[in-house]
Amino acid sequence: MDILRKLRGLETRLAKTVNETAEKMTPSNPREPLEILHAIVKTVEKHVEPAGRGKYVFPFNQIRICIAADSSQTRARFEAVFESEPSVQQRIFKTLESAGCASTGLIINTSYVDQPEPHWTTSDLNLEFDRISLASPPKPESDAIRRSLKLTVVHGATEKQTYLFTTSRINLGRRPEVRDNRNRLIRTNHVAFGEVAEEPNLSVSRQHAHIEATGSPLEYRLCDDRSAHGTCVQRSGVTIVVPPGPRGIRLRSGDEIALGDARLQVEIETVPVR
Repeated sequence: MDILRKLRGLETRLAKTVNETAEKMTPSNPREPLEILHAIVKTVEKHVEPAGRGKYVFPFNQIRICIAADSSQTRARFEAVFESEPSVQQRIFKTLESAGCASTGLIINTSYVDQPEPHWTTSDLNLEFDRISLASPPKPESDAIRRSLKLTVVHGATEKQTYLFTTSRINLGRRPEVRDNRNRLIRTNHVAFGEVAEEPNLSVSRQHAHIEATGSPLEYRLCDDRSAHGTCVQRSGVTIVVPPGPRGIRLRSGDEIALGDARLQVEIETVPVR
């Protein structure tokens, strides 16, 4: 009888463990995107560390957000909530600023998967915090030459028709400054299409795209910043779609950049240093 009692007790404990695991991996009431957004911000806030004398620090410069979205419709719901102002990035920056923590150089990446991984602490969300070495600005190719990027506006209204850059990053978008609903500066556009009530300027998002100078030898890569009407490169009669994200498309002289319906002609120049 004692053996039977022990076996029944073991069976009960095993069933309880299985049920708890199943409830953890498949919750009966999945959280809404806004609930998960608030959970992300609260988790970030918990990682703020006291540094003495009433000061606080955030010890990480990279946050990876991974969301379980089992369909394109679910992902669309998350993207709509996460990207609306204030976006998830803006909320995180605000939280860190309120705690007196510097957020300069903080990288926040959001990705989506069909199913949660076994190591996730919850079934719908996983956050990873890391401190990485940030890449140094690109070095000149030699002491005798340098490269510059010339952009000529061929369709659309901007302050100037031609822009010449030797900087490592060039932001492209609508209006010179992009601010949040509290009038805080989010981004400065180096090539800014004006706020006019006509095409093609209206097809340019405020944070449309950017160009990065990277590598050795130096190359320019065009990256889409999740614009509403997309970013493309026209090259020798072929249209190359620029996917959202940091990888981008390498630019060549003679390319034409399409920001929605606006157009920019690309010319990469090698300039001797005197």
